[in-house]
Amino acid sequence: MQKIKFETKSQFRSYARGKLCSVHNAYKRDKIVEKQILEMLKQLKVRSILLYVSLPIEANTRGIIATCRRRKCKVYVPFMEGVSFKMVKWRLPSSRKKFNIEEPKNSFAVKPKIDFAIVPVIGVDGAFKRIGFGKGMYDRFFASLEPKPPILFVQREFCMTQSLLSEEHDIAADIYLTPYKTIIKRGTNGLRVISGRWSCSSKRRCRIFHRKEDGSCKL
Repeated sequence: MQKIKFETKSQFRSYARGKLCSVHNAYKRDKIVEKQILEMLKQLKVRSILLYVSLPIEANTRGIIATCRRRKCKVYVPFMEGVSFKMVKWRLPSSRKKFNIEEPKNSFAVKPKIDFAIVPVIGVDGAFKRIGFGKGMYDRFFASLEPKPPILFVQREFCMTQSLLSEEHDIAADIYLTPYKTIIKRGTNGLRVISGRWSCSSKRRCRIFHRKEDGSCKL
């Protein structure tokens, strides 16, 4: 976990964006993330999911979306409405809208129920809460979402700080996944460090998994 002390979200956001923009082997990292997420979704038997359509700085979700659809898992993505968004089913054709985000056509179907949500982050603070682009769209969306599904934060590079920068309304993760480290939250009992691949065999424990750059596990 990053030991540099940050005073504000914007300070940490600037630092984390710098790390993300200088990432090497983005394609390799994205494939590691994709494999881990697909394994997780299969083991959890997820049938409907909120995904994001990735921007260049974010872990690529194209393969995850395609595989989920082949597995007959319903895929929903954000469709921006004002200062928030709603969920619409992913389908083609799509177009690029505000902030250069790709979206399918609008849908007026009944608000869907999802089993799982995957959310991009710029970083994660000491309260296990999301530091995003600063628009607050995900915070507003999840504030009104019922029932609330498990939330997974994902990015190409581990960008987490011990500093408490978030506010009450900011969304928190159940899982924070990067190519070489994954953290599963363990309520108020803290974090436990364990080496190895992500596994559903012990869902009640919090674990950080370390993976070497060559893909092997690090003890």
